[in-house]
Amino acid sequence: MKFNDHYTIEILEFEQITHDVKRFKTTKPKGYRYTPGQATEVSINKVGWRDKFRPFTFTSLNGSDTLEFIIKAYPTNKYPKHTGVTEEIHKLEIGDELIIKNPVGTIEYKGKGVFIAGGAGITPFIAIFRYLENKGRLDGNSLVLSNKKKRDVIIGDELQQKFNNENLLLTFTREKVEGYKHRRIDKDMLNTLVNDFNQYFYVCGPSGFENNITDALRALGAYEEKIVVEEW
Repeated sequence: MKFNDHYTIEILEFEQITHDVKRFKTTKPKGYRYTPGQATEVSINKVGWRDKFRPFTFTSLNGSDTLEFIIKAYPTNKYPKHTGVTEEIHKLEIGDELIIKNPVGTIEYKGKGVFIAGGAGITPFIAIFRYLENKGRLDGNSLVLSNKKKRDVIIGDELQQKFNNENLLLTFTREKVEGYKHRRIDKDMLNTLVNDFNQYFYVCGPSGFENNITDALRALGAYEEKIVVEEW
């Protein structure tokens, strides 16, 4: 149902995929289109929540008959700056409704490069990776992903299936795990990992993470026009 560029969608199924992340599959409005990497603003179709919109990325591809969102919960007792929307979404059941707006977002695939994500910042890249794999164009891209702990990695098995060991690096900042890095992504790490700064760099994560990574890339010689960052 559409009303003033707002669309009502129904939850068809959901799945807990990490300790604090759920995957939601919903109905898709007729004629609704988006590109890989785009997002929309989402609210809950319940009294007291309808005007509380928050951005979430589509992780499904446009050709699908349904929409998919992968959403991390931020409980207000742990994240007081959050308003409880994600926490409330995690309480929803099959048949409950969400409200979405038109697609938005600045993350768009422009060419082969390095994807750098922090935590839930991986979500805009998921649809891009799926799209590129379907088109046979994923080769030549690489992913550097930082999480606090191994249990925080979103769709880790799928990422390891898509990328070989040379093109995927997982690092954990609060846990030592054999076979993985134990450090933050910083200028020194990027200087060691990347041998060509004349390629695209796609960056998404918390604002502090994005600022630190983009500053490091500029200092290492990456071209401003080839640094693609999600902006809201």
